[in-house]
Amino acid sequence: MLAKVRSEIRKHVTLVLALLALLGVGALTKGEDFLSTSNMITILTLASVIGVVTVGMTFVIIGGGIDLSVGAIIALASVWCTTTATQSYGVAGMVFSALVVGACCGLLNGALIAYGRLVPFIVTLAMMVAARGLAEQLSGRQSQLVTTDLLALAQNRVLGIPLLVYLFVVVVVVGWILLERTTFGRRSCAVGGNPEAARLAGIDVRRHTLLLYTISGVCCGIAAIMLTAQTTTGASTNGQLYELDAIAAVVIGGTLLSGGFGTVTGSILGVLVFTVIEDLFILNNLEQPIQAIGKGAIIVAVLLFQRFGRARAVPTLT
Repeated sequence: MLAKVRSEIRKHVTLVLALLALLGVGALTKGEDFLSTSNMITILTLASVIGVVTVGMTFVIIGGGIDLSVGAIIALASVWCTTTATQSYGVAGMVFSALVVGACCGLLNGALIAYGRLVPFIVTLAMMVAARGLAEQLSGRQSQLVTTDLLALAQNRVLGIPLLVYLFVVVVVVGWILLERTTFGRRSCAVGGNPEAARLAGIDVRRHTLLLYTISGVCCGIAAIMLTAQTTTGASTNGQLYELDAIAAVVIGGTLLSGGFGTVTGSILGVLVFTVIEDLFILNNLEQPIQAIGKGAIIVAVLLFQRFGRARAVPTLT
């Protein structure tokens, strides 16, 4: 497994170099503040929630789809799991409800796309609007405080690292194994690369598409639990623009927007690049407009480097 991970990192050498360059910039500009253990843990903690969402988005995009509703699903799941009735069942009830809400939203997206033969962009856009609206309706546009021990997920640490980071690592490892070491992963690439050829090869393309969006929904449910533990509230404003950050991280990580090729390793490297950039901007007290401009410029630069590097090799499926 470690050999496979090293091989994937070599495929994403540009991202690794970009990450190292950002670390160098941080060391030069903020020195000990940036390189401190506490700041490194902060970076990992910030990357954990969007990282989990990105794992689900990776599967969807590899399968030839897109999911614009992830942020709204997180908001709906966070609101649903923090209602008074749900919290009366304790942590188990909150976790279960968030996962069910996420899975059901993903299942509905997948059903409309796979069996209703609707365009993924339109279906997930509609889900984004509907889920956010339902979250506002349930919460009355007010934040709902967490009154259970769920907060321990963000507050408790093992070996100095928050439990959120461990949960993030577990999701990444499971996603990597599913994509790289199972038939499901190979079928995902086949469905995204050429749906008709996949159908002729005996793959149930519609059912597989349904499963891909369900996975994305489950990841949103997990992210909602993590975000709720971090913020101590469930709110209809949770997860705003997460869909854009997740899609950008996936694409920067080397996954083709047209589908058929991608890796979880690349997507997570993309998430880390984003998070380090944001941390650098915060430490250097840059204004929000400057942060947005700088972030956009760095994204374009990384993509250009990747494009030139990829011109020498054509992605192949194994």
